[in-house]
Amino acid sequence: MNLEELVAPFERMLGEIATPEAIRAIEHGGDISELWSQVQASGYLDAMVAEDRGGAGLDFRTTGMLVQAAGRRLFPLPFAQTVIARALLAESGLDAPDGPIVLARPRRDGSALVAQWVVEGRFADHALVEVEGQLILTALRASNRRALHIHASDAIDLVWSDPPAGPRCPLPMGGLLSIAATLLGAQIAGACDQLLEMTVAYANERTQFGKPIGRQQAIQQQLAVMAEHALRARMAAQTGCAHGFPPSPAAAAIAKGVTSNAAAAMIAIAHGVHGAIGFSEEFDLQLYTRRLHEWRMAWGSEQYWDGVLGALRLASADGTTVDFVRALS
Repeated sequence: MNLEELVAPFERMLGEIATPEAIRAIEHGGDISELWSQVQASGYLDAMVAEDRGGAGLDFRTTGMLVQAAGRRLFPLPFAQTVIARALLAESGLDAPDGPIVLARPRRDGSALVAQWVVEGRFADHALVEVEGQLILTALRASNRRALHIHASDAIDLVWSDPPAGPRCPLPMGGLLSIAATLLGAQIAGACDQLLEMTVAYANERTQFGKPIGRQQAIQQQLAVMAEHALRARMAAQTGCAHGFPPSPAAAAIAKGVTSNAAAAMIAIAHGVHGAIGFSEEFDLQLYTRRLHEWRMAWGSEQYWDGVLGALRLASADGTTVDFVRALS
């Protein structure tokens, strides 16, 4: 089976079940059980679980392509995070729970542990938590969830007044940060692809002075810039996933830094082309741009990862910057 034969059925399934109407319903408190059960029944949640443990045994690069597809369809539940959690648990011989799992890396805040801005955390039943050099699978209760009070957001803070309790497994080299950031970069790249497609379609449909606005040279130039950003986001996401699991900080910096930068630029252009309608609740554009802004913030913004990459270059003693870039590509 080639990559297209693997990814295309997954994206078709998401297109059928994660419609804009379904996403809106979930954002406003709708039931997620039917949507999650269909994804679970498909087997894709065990993409990175070894074949001898009942999974597909896919590598990180191929899994990244599935995550890009989930981003293109704006799948609203923690698919990528659950895929990683189930793989890490299976590697340690632990059974994964059936529900959604998020990854968390809390910091000490007074007497509590707090993981800030956990995307898709609103829908998770469990969290795989990085604490003191190990991972703990812990069930989430109401007391662990702290709302951010952002319109229709799926991000929350996770708070533990007592240490998280549950089964434990080893922490991958480098911890969860690079893993989660790299996969979130793949999600962003997928959503950027769809953002470009939506904007081009709108420019070709919206008429002004008797012709589509997409025929105006100024709009065409802006769409070309969007296409450049979408391409570099896709290349960065694939580069981040191409060097194996777990990804290095440099791979994560490329994947998350470049895609987050691209998303910010594309959002501005997309809303400029759409005008006021792009912000309206009934129009699908804002579903993507709101989520892209949330993903940019999670697991390190573009400013954070640009700083990481710059520090790695400065610490590299040998070769030129071109040599440094070649080693990462």
